[in-house]
Amino acid sequence: MTTATDTDTNNESVGRPDTPVTDQVAGGSASERESGWWTTQIAHRVSLAVLLVATTIAYLWNLSANGWGNSFYAAAIQAGSQSWKAWFFGSSDMANSITVDKPPASLWIPGLSVRIFGLNSWAMLVPEVLMGIGSVALLYFVTRRYFGHWAAILAGATLAVTPVAALMFRFNNPEALLLLLMIGAVWAALSAIEDGRTRWLVLCGVFVGFGFLTKQMAVLLIVPGLAIAYFAFGPYGWGKRLVQLFAALAGLIVSAGWWILTVELWPASSRPYIGGSPTNSILELTLGYNGIGRINGEETGSVGPGRMGNYGGPGGGAGGGRFSPFGEAGWSRMFEPGQGGQIAWLIPAALIVAVAGIIVLRKMSRRDPQRAFLVVWGLWLLVTMGVFSFMEGIFHSYYTAALAPAIAALIGGGATLLWRQRSELWVRIVAAVAVWATAGWGFALLNRSPDFLPWLRWLVLLAGIAGGLAFLPSQRKTAIIAAALAVVAGLAGPLAYTLDTVGTAKSGSIISAGPNVNGGMGGPGGGFGRRGGRGGGPGMTGMNGMPGGNTGGPGSTTGMPGMNGGSRGGLGGMNSRQASPGGSNSQGGPGGRSGGLLWGSNPTGTVIATLNENADRYTWVAAAVGSMTASGYQLSTNHSVMPIGGFNGTDPSPTLDQFKELVTQKKIHYYIASGRDGFMGNSDSSRTSAQISDWVESNFTAKTVDGITLYELTAIKVS
Repeated sequence: MTTATDTDTNNESVGRPDTPVTDQVAGGSASERESGWWTTQIAHRVSLAVLLVATTIAYLWNLSANGWGNSFYAAAIQAGSQSWKAWFFGSSDMANSITVDKPPASLWIPGLSVRIFGLNSWAMLVPEVLMGIGSVALLYFVTRRYFGHWAAILAGATLAVTPVAALMFRFNNPEALLLLLMIGAVWAALSAIEDGRTRWLVLCGVFVGFGFLTKQMAVLLIVPGLAIAYFAFGPYGWGKRLVQLFAALAGLIVSAGWWILTVELWPASSRPYIGGSPTNSILELTLGYNGIGRINGEETGSVGPGRMGNYGGPGGGAGGGRFSPFGEAGWSRMFEPGQGGQIAWLIPAALIVAVAGIIVLRKMSRRDPQRAFLVVWGLWLLVTMGVFSFMEGIFHSYYTAALAPAIAALIGGGATLLWRQRSELWVRIVAAVAVWATAGWGFALLNRSPDFLPWLRWLVLLAGIAGGLAFLPSQRKTAIIAAALAVVAGLAGPLAYTLDTVGTAKSGSIISAGPNVNGGMGGPGGGFGRRGGRGGGPGMTGMNGMPGGNTGGPGSTTGMPGMNGGSRGGLGGMNSRQASPGGSNSQGGPGGRSGGLLWGSNPTGTVIATLNENADRYTWVAAAVGSMTASGYQLSTNHSVMPIGGFNGTDPSPTLDQFKELVTQKKIHYYIASGRDGFMGNSDSSRTSAQISDWVESNFTAKTVDGITLYELTAIKVS
């Protein structure tokens, strides 16, 4: 069986990296061989320690600047830390009115952390960091098994400095746990290919199953690669391999199905409403909003009626057309400004070295594990990238974190195979082409943010040109220089973006890594600005430049009608950053923000004190349309705030009659108004949230606290 051990690095044979280094040390004495072995071991352990320690420091650096991260998930983590029922279902509030629009697995570990260490940013985000470190370490060990230590170091480092991966390993979205489970699934599948034991395939299915409980259909994108690789490279006859794959499927179904079955069988009246599902069904959420709807754009329950694309208004986008803030569907989406700097730095190189590596291994046996390694990761990359590129439904740039492990693994494994076969001219030419392509593309990506380290793009380009040329001769010394320059050309750009990311506060429901880019989301100087991680520039109308909108300065998010305001049956605005006296960017007063679709609310101390008055008498101290609006009030008061309509404000939870009954029972103290401008056409009076808003305004008296409009639901309006 072909595997790589810690002692393989100096062996340059194809597919056989397990020759002990003690057999290769110059000189014949036993003491020299033993000395060389210990030197190698020390170098390996030190370099691994440097990788993991550096990753840990980078991911923990400035972590608290992210605050609650995505307050949509932060509020659910808070709820789970106080209520086991909320923890199990993934409820948005401690009183279990509605769940988040995902299964709860990604909330379980942070929820336990907050239960133990208290509600604070570190308790919420450090578990994500640990998952990131675990992902880098697991990818290292998987790659080392087949290609040796230095290939594994390259793969681990590539994953660690991929900007979007570093971003999500410091944030409380589901991606951190999802990536760890997906890498675990590949590890189990490759182990099964090696020894043919069914238990490895069952374990692979379990990893995928819990990935399903993390982000549903997203994890299934790696399943074709896992299945094809085992069927193509596994031992035994094809019949037994097929039976074993069904065993893996059984592991998947059991590990995901137990929770889904529990939710389906649990009486709806005694569990929270399933957020994101118009009919309160986890199966509908799975197949619709988080499933096929993401592919064809028919996400039932998303903002905007019908085929809304990404944040479209009626019929799609502004003016009735389809609008996608992260690029139109098509083969080039991963390379467009919205995604390029997040993930695409090494995609060309990964594809080149993977194909070349498979060619290098063309004479190996069917069951060669190195070829299986390249095929598994290659199919992961191609299938996931293909789906992300052509999906017509909701797509965000941070989804591309799912590509990072595959790119890193292919770079580590493929580059190592080319290095070991560099005595062949065609291999050296391919290596040079890969370096030149990487440097040229890196220059183009850095050129999209010309004010960000302007010298760096020239360093990347020159290092790549020189590195590619240095690969062409057959001398070992020039090859070593070429390898060093190739690392600079390939990783300097992503590293700079990652360092910018860890040094910048990230919060909100849509975030991105690195500096502002031209042609990215937003008009000139606008978009999400530094808070969201991306500003804008010429090249795209973007969020600010919508018809009828304004073009804000850095960090502003004004623009499309209804984007700033609140919700009448829809959302509390895209950002709800209305200018108010005192210079605050919110509906509230100085330092406050009422919240909206993309930003959680940030109430002032006076608002918090008002909501906390006699809080123990009520099940919910307040209710507000949309989970993001409700989240900040809940996190600030540490009491349940009902998110009417769930994330988008469109779920029929609660109905008007249910809301009236809760008010009659004096279970809700305040209703927090979010404005009346609507959100991209979502002021539909038939929506439950609109009906509730109308009823409250007609029957209760409003008062304004630091710019926030509150209705006290225990006091009927006096005519």
